[in-house]
Amino acid sequence: MPVQFLPLPTETATAYWNGGPDAYGMTPERAVSDGDGVPCRHCLNSVRAGEAYLILAHRPFPDPQPYAETGPIFLHAAPCPAYAGPGLPPMLESRDYIVRGYDDRDRIVYGTGAVTPTGEIAGYAEALLERTDIAYVHVRSARNNCYQCKIVRT
Repeated sequence: MPVQFLPLPTETATAYWNGGPDAYGMTPERAVSDGDGVPCRHCLNSVRAGEAYLILAHRPFPDPQPYAETGPIFLHAAPCPAYAGPGLPPMLESRDYIVRGYDDRDRIVYGTGAVTPTGEIAGYAEALLERTDIAYVHVRSARNNCYQCKIVRT
């Protein structure tokens, strides 16, 4: 079963680009990238050295609830195109990531979370999404648990 990697929705990114509040009601902070470890959650590319980016708290769930983790993400400071490519997004440069399944109520499905080598992310996500109790999958940093992107069935 093919899977699709989804970026932060354009409507959400646009709100942040326009100075809208983050998940904690704060205006996103601006910084300039040194080119190391600044993945944009909209284009799913790394922010290059010298480019401005936003730092903000994001909750990639529709509603607050016990499993709705909120954490820091980065976003290009200027609008960028949404990732629409096939395959693994270019920003996934670490050796491994946490890959975890969620149900249709946006709850973690226990036993699905695994630190997964980057080259095996799509395959593990496919296996999870074959299950009827998994609605979607998150890719998160294996070191800091930061949200990277969402994976769904195509």
